[in-house]
Amino acid sequence: MAKRRTFLYGAAGALGAGAFSWLAAQQDGCTAQQMHESEQELAAIRNRSFDDDDERDSLGDRATAKGLLYGAAVMSNKLSSDADFAACVARECNILVAENDLKWKALRPAPDQFDFSRGDRLLDFTQCHDMQFRGHTLVWHNGLPDWFENTVTDDNAEQFLQTHIQTVVSHYAGKLHSWDVVNEAILPEHGRRNGLRRTPWLELLGESYIDIAFETAAQADPDAMLVYNDYGIDYDTSQEERKRTAVLELLSRLKSRGVPIHALGLQAHLRGDLTHFNPDKLRSFIQDAANMGLKVLVTELDVSDRYLPRDIDTRDRQVAEVYEAYLTAALAEPSVIAVLTWGLSDRYTWLSRFQPRSDGGSVRPLPLDEQLQRKRAWRAIAATITHRLNP
Repeated sequence: MAKRRTFLYGAAGALGAGAFSWLAAQQDGCTAQQMHESEQELAAIRNRSFDDDDERDSLGDRATAKGLLYGAAVMSNKLSSDADFAACVARECNILVAENDLKWKALRPAPDQFDFSRGDRLLDFTQCHDMQFRGHTLVWHNGLPDWFENTVTDDNAEQFLQTHIQTVVSHYAGKLHSWDVVNEAILPEHGRRNGLRRTPWLELLGESYIDIAFETAAQADPDAMLVYNDYGIDYDTSQEERKRTAVLELLSRLKSRGVPIHALGLQAHLRGDLTHFNPDKLRSFIQDAANMGLKVLVTELDVSDRYLPRDIDTRDRQVAEVYEAYLTAALAEPSVIAVLTWGLSDRYTWLSRFQPRSDGGSVRPLPLDEQLQRKRAWRAIAATITHRLNP
């Protein structure tokens, strides 16, 4: 794992002084194809035809050529049961994130037990294919095991939290690129002055649960990138503006207390039917995070087509346009170092269950369709990565 760990902090100049970078990996023998750097302005991407974009290079190859990471959320059982899908993941990605296999419910069958079997299978896959691996998530209000509510109390909550994070992060220490340490801690609608979401952890430990989580993770793996991850911070609406403000205030408090946090994760669960996206607002938000010394990752990107027309060509075009607009804005910021979609193929997407179409049609939110073929969304992602100006 020596080579893999050298570029977590190495070659900082590629992404700014003190930054995490992956340039050293390219210099250290990675097989990504080199691509010509684009000198044209990012805005010119809108004039390109996605249909005409060169498809010889994978998304991962294109990302590597730009000092980025591209990857997807996957589950170990899909990789082991679907060889064609696994081959597509190996072809397209240079980083994976565990969709469900590293959440509490998957890892903790009982209060005194840990089961790393599914997470270990994902790690094995990434190592076999020379990919990076992200952990998701150490602290979340959902995905808790059934025993949690009747077992974790005011008296033992801190011990349970520290033991879980210490055990899990230590198990993968030196092997993971980054962790989503705390996930979705902000929800202004819950009415708290600091914008924090009412969660079991907040009720048990107060805001200190966030500090405890990051500090424990840093002790367990000093080299891992530690990320705060959240959704609903993408659009130009009053609701999302309040949440962006609350997120930045939380990050500022953490930094002022010396909490070891390295990056902000933008989940970016987008919708094909919404029009109130303001690229300047997104870029300003990213810049505000970067000004605190944080890197930014797009961690869970997908585009719901739930309310788009039934016609597939129309749907695919609108979904692709949303990908293109969002990534053109995000990738204009040098602090953005990775793009991960929440799934790679429409064959396996959480939106099939949680945001199905009323007409019964299959949802099409991801780069590959159900037959594992690249579609307009893939070409939109490819074009925006390819035409990113190198930092």
